[in-house]
Amino acid sequence: MIDAFIQAGTLSQPMAMWLTIAVIIAAIVLFATEIVSLEIVALGVLVVLMTIGLWAPDSLLTTESLLSGFANPALLTILALLVIGQALFQTDALGGITKAFERLWPRHPSRVIPIILVIAGISSAVINNTPVVVMFIPLLTAVAARRKLATPKIMMPLSFISILGGMTTLIGSSTNLLAAGIAISYGVTIDFFDFTVPGLMMAGAGTIYVLFIMPHILPSRVNERGQEVQPRNLQFITEIRLYEGHPLIGEKAVAGMFPRFTKMTVRAVMRGFERYVPPFEDITLRSGDVLILAATREQLTEALKEWRAFENPRISDDQDGPTDHGIVVCEALIPPGSRLINNGIDQRGFLSQHGCLILGVERRSRMPRQSLADIRLDAGDVLLIAGRSSAINNLRGQQDVVVIEWSASEVRPHRFASRAQLIFAGTVAAIATGIVPVVFAAIAGAFAMLAGGCLNVRQATRAIDRRIFLLVGSAIAMSTALETTGGANIIASWTAMAMANVSPAMVMSLIFIIVAILTNFLSNNATAVLFTPIAISTAQAFGIDPLPMVVAVILGANASFATPIGYQTNLLVLGPGHYRFKHFMIAGIPLIIIVWLVFSVVAPIYYGV
Repeated sequence: MIDAFIQAGTLSQPMAMWLTIAVIIAAIVLFATEIVSLEIVALGVLVVLMTIGLWAPDSLLTTESLLSGFANPALLTILALLVIGQALFQTDALGGITKAFERLWPRHPSRVIPIILVIAGISSAVINNTPVVVMFIPLLTAVAARRKLATPKIMMPLSFISILGGMTTLIGSSTNLLAAGIAISYGVTIDFFDFTVPGLMMAGAGTIYVLFIMPHILPSRVNERGQEVQPRNLQFITEIRLYEGHPLIGEKAVAGMFPRFTKMTVRAVMRGFERYVPPFEDITLRSGDVLILAATREQLTEALKEWRAFENPRISDDQDGPTDHGIVVCEALIPPGSRLINNGIDQRGFLSQHGCLILGVERRSRMPRQSLADIRLDAGDVLLIAGRSSAINNLRGQQDVVVIEWSASEVRPHRFASRAQLIFAGTVAAIATGIVPVVFAAIAGAFAMLAGGCLNVRQATRAIDRRIFLLVGSAIAMSTALETTGGANIIASWTAMAMANVSPAMVMSLIFIIVAILTNFLSNNATAVLFTPIAISTAQAFGIDPLPMVVAVILGANASFATPIGYQTNLLVLGPGHYRFKHFMIAGIPLIIIVWLVFSVVAPIYYGV
């Protein structure tokens, strides 16, 4: 009976097409305005399109075709690459490279990021830009963390500059190769450097915008809701006891301070019953000394990793069991009524009772020079605590301290760094050389990271952003619906008619901007496939060489800057940069206009159109 009812109310093909276009327009508006959350919009789009499919003519818009996006190789590739990036972050596999960049212009850290971005852009000209972004995301994340730079200001520029670099050669992106392949089937040959000159001019102008203007447009720091937040920079008082063989033993004071502690403030050095305070003169650290330091959480975490500053076998990450996941650092508040109030910090007692170590205490009223055992805790003090994940979980049930939930983070162990580096290098080599499909290389790399112990399943799951999953799935569904209902062909036909009575130079400019707009909402490959034949036919109608028109399609299809679904590198940086849909529109639309204007001036002159 239901089938008969649906059969009686079947939509015509044109009606299904117009409804699909309306759904896509509504989705774009909702994505951009964020009146409703991205997840709800993505799922709503799928429900409405499947409803249209039920009423559409048979086989026009099936549920299977609409949901096929969730098994799309591009989506699986992105998710697998995110897992690989998380493994590199967990193992600190790029720590050596990061420190090398850190040594560049130590007094001007903002200069390091442009150098890395320019290197990424140049690399994208000779390597497909997707693996380039995969390589540089963890590197930029590590450099930003060490330099206290905001990741939202650098992740989107990485994606954009890699796309700009990919515009300059035939192998810069898969879109270039696909459009060239279609052009060859129509008898138009495109060589390696045929669009390098206009591509370089566009990339040059775009790079100036990306490096010097975009950082001022993008938010400094955003939380999971896309709201800008200010970084916390609390100073904790801590102590480091120099046991036998400690790497800090032998450190000498120079000009009143210790060179190894440029990022921390040494408040005092306790040696037996003696106390030394700044400025330090003729002091050499030796075994048994106790250093009283003021440092941020990030600096103490680095000390925990690099110096083994708070060494204790009870919290060693080398003893993790099969269900434990290494050392976790968190902040905990001393509430009113806590038994710790008016007491000093008893490290041995706290460690014995809770299996955790107190790294430091944050007190805003004053910065004492005492050891932790002599500091009397007050209500409102914040403790920085380290312990294995199971111990931190048990601590959440205690009444003497209140664990600040969002503050917990894992300390990345170094012991799997070389293993992660080998797996990552193999994955990138496989993607760059094309010996296996990209999706195969990415999934195999993610599997190797998990099987090799570089991260656990919980960490891998946390790396997968549900927004990316739903956004890509719904975007592919919209693209599929537009093509199967004939909407894509209608748009292409309208474009061809609009260019009937204009000059060839103007036609090139119109083709570029139309393709650039559509490529941000359709698949860029689908846009290139649709418009390459149109460009060739238009050139033949004008009696000119088809090459300039095909180049307009190729370069326009690369201008995917205005949406996260425009290109897969945008999706790769969506999670690490904590971006929202609107951030891409705000920063990307001006870049599209810039490259369009440069193309409109340079390309007609270069090709003599």
